[in-house]
Amino acid sequence: MRAVLTVLALWAAGLGAAAQFGKISVLYQTLQTTYAAHAGVGIGLMVSIVGIVGLIFGTTAGLLVAKVGPRRAILSALALGAVVSLIQSSFPSYPLMMLTRVLEGVSHLTIVVVGPTAIAGVTSARHQGLAMTLWSSFFGVTYAALAYFAPGLIALHGPGALFQLHGVWMLLCFAAMFALLPPDPQHRPTPGQGNLLAQHAAIYASPYIAAPAMGFVCYTVTYVAVLTLLPAAVTLGWGPFIGVFMPLVSITVSLTLGVWLLSKIPAFRLVQAGFAVAMFASLGLWATWGQGAPEAAFALLLAAALGVVQGASFASLAQINPSAEDRARGAGAIAQLGNLGTTTGTPLLALILAQAGATGFALFLIGFSALGIAIHAWQARRRLNLPR
Repeated sequence: MRAVLTVLALWAAGLGAAAQFGKISVLYQTLQTTYAAHAGVGIGLMVSIVGIVGLIFGTTAGLLVAKVGPRRAILSALALGAVVSLIQSSFPSYPLMMLTRVLEGVSHLTIVVVGPTAIAGVTSARHQGLAMTLWSSFFGVTYAALAYFAPGLIALHGPGALFQLHGVWMLLCFAAMFALLPPDPQHRPTPGQGNLLAQHAAIYASPYIAAPAMGFVCYTVTYVAVLTLLPAAVTLGWGPFIGVFMPLVSITVSLTLGVWLLSKIPAFRLVQAGFAVAMFASLGLWATWGQGAPEAAFALLLAAALGVVQGASFASLAQINPSAEDRARGAGAIAQLGNLGTTTGTPLLALILAQAGATGFALFLIGFSALGIAIHAWQARRRLNLPR
């Protein structure tokens, strides 16, 4: 029972980390008005700066978490997240607001590195697939919850209430983590690790530590871009339907079919299978472009396939990295390359859609899906030749 509560508490912390993005997205227009002198690019940077911190320091965070221990790291991150959110509720000056967002990026990055590492450490091999897939759903669940609850909260209590509620949520997660997480093991430095640059090189050279992240970037570069751009691109009034149901289908399929399949085949093979189905769905989207219902059906199939890729990617991190330190390093790489994908995918796909329409859209998805399959095949062969 303690393990179950710990997993749920870590997932709740993940929801809080996702809300560090989501609360700014929900309040985007309010922030445009409040900080009118910085409207446009300045507010866009306020949204993206959290991800930029992860893009730059993701792997470094994995190294630091491995050094200081997951309990100390996540407690510090949750406390920091609560403090900056409460400061933000007063809508301080733009420079101070941006400083809080940078600090929030540190908090967010630490949580998303510790989360999968700690979950893998407290669950048995039998239940790791379910636990890691649950963790992978935190972004989608948070955005759905914010879309449903936030407008009413803001209408009743004002925009500052959303920041205050988020700060309270982070404090509650801090209390739960304090009570549930076991003490960090005594760290014993591994000889021969070298300087920081050498450690980064070692992470990305490893077919064990780097493989989940290198496949995951092929997912993030496509998924966020598709969710952002596809609803506006489809015809015959199906856009709102696709916008609502794609993330729901993705989460549902990953937590049901995806978890069942993880009990049957290795996680990296399931990632490859998900990418293969995504390629088929992309061809279907291309063939039915502009036809309404058939197009929507293939869009939902694409969402289901990418949902399976998402959950299986985190499960593969736990499967092929038995030590907590390697999982922390791998989670840092996932955070870094995942942010690279989410940062670049949407503008790249927008350019391709404008220039090449449905054909470009399909080639974009098929290309990155094929790359994901190839990366995992290559890394699997490397693991056969480089056993631990």
